[in-house]
Amino acid sequence: MTKHKFSDDAAVIAFVRRHTRLFNDDANLVVTEIGDGNINFVYRVAEPGGASVIVKQALPYVRIIGEGWPLSLDRIRIEAESLVLEAEHAGEWVPEVYHYEHDLAAIIMQDLGEHQNLRHALNERRKLLLLAQHLGLFMARTLFHTSDMHLDAHQKKALVKRFINPDLCKITEDLFFLDPYCDHERNAINPPLRKAAEALWQDDRLKVEVADLKYAFLNRAEALLHADLHSGSIFVTEQSTKVIDPEFAYFGPIGFDVGSVIGNLLLNWCGQHEQAGDAQERQDWRDWLLVQIDKLWHEFSREFSHLMAEQTIDESLQNPRWQARRMLQIWSDTLGFAGTELVRRTIGLAHVADLETIEDAARRAQCEAMALQLGRELILQRNDIHSMTELLDLVRQLND
Repeated sequence: MTKHKFSDDAAVIAFVRRHTRLFNDDANLVVTEIGDGNINFVYRVAEPGGASVIVKQALPYVRIIGEGWPLSLDRIRIEAESLVLEAEHAGEWVPEVYHYEHDLAAIIMQDLGEHQNLRHALNERRKLLLLAQHLGLFMARTLFHTSDMHLDAHQKKALVKRFINPDLCKITEDLFFLDPYCDHERNAINPPLRKAAEALWQDDRLKVEVADLKYAFLNRAEALLHADLHSGSIFVTEQSTKVIDPEFAYFGPIGFDVGSVIGNLLLNWCGQHEQAGDAQERQDWRDWLLVQIDKLWHEFSREFSHLMAEQTIDESLQNPRWQARRMLQIWSDTLGFAGTELVRRTIGLAHVADLETIEDAARRAQCEAMALQLGRELILQRNDIHSMTELLDLVRQLND
């Protein structure tokens, strides 16, 4: 195991030259550190005006905190192997992995330099017409093909063992299902929202349902999840969508990934309530977001249902009535986990620019209160909302 990052730029360049054939021997390569660097080191290695790659290196702890928050280096192996496995079934939507080095805890992968972070694109109100289709198909294909419907018992259990990821799962378990529902020191709460947060902490009915969702996250190894599929882990152009950073990957409930994506679209919807600009433009954008949520679920459910009908290998699971029941379970899970994403991004540790860029604390609190209310309702009503029409009606009622 390594405990130190590359010693200097020359070491990064030497690593890339050893393991790729993208650059001529005499190419003048430049190293630039990119990304937020909260957990890992991420570098772009480029020949000016020419080819480029990304190098990601993990440390055995959270970089911005130090050795006081240790993390297993196995997460970088999990990320590399997840990307390779995802590429088998949805290759057009993930970056290519060129090399993984165990001893250096480092990956060399495709540079997505022409792509934009989806969170930034949403905050700029870029209407990406292929986004919902791409994400729906990506999730349907990666999740189905790593499930018991596609794999035999030995294959599935071997994969579950290969993707055991306790350190990163523990982060999710705490940040999604524990911290936001109590007065935890990790929480970051906008002062005008404090009373709403305190009311949430006293809501025992809600906390019972969150415990149910946490139990599903802990125990239902349905498929290989990305498990950190927020809009900051998606990069886009008008024609392309790429899903990155699956270091949290593990086998869990399918609806967690789908709900995380929908939750992030709804966070942006809530943030528009107090954003600057023309009111009609804001409303048009919000309407567009709801259409994308509808399209995303339609693409996902259509493709996943098709794969179940055509490619399920277990005879017991080929029953059409059971497959319909399976989709209903994924739907209710999706709503519940979307709700936990809304809540944790509002009063937990990790906030989002969709809300944080609203400078006035009181105006921001109005949007945050909307996100909390919507998150709570999705968690509580996840088994009572039976269609996308009912979901979108619930969302729109927040404007009334």
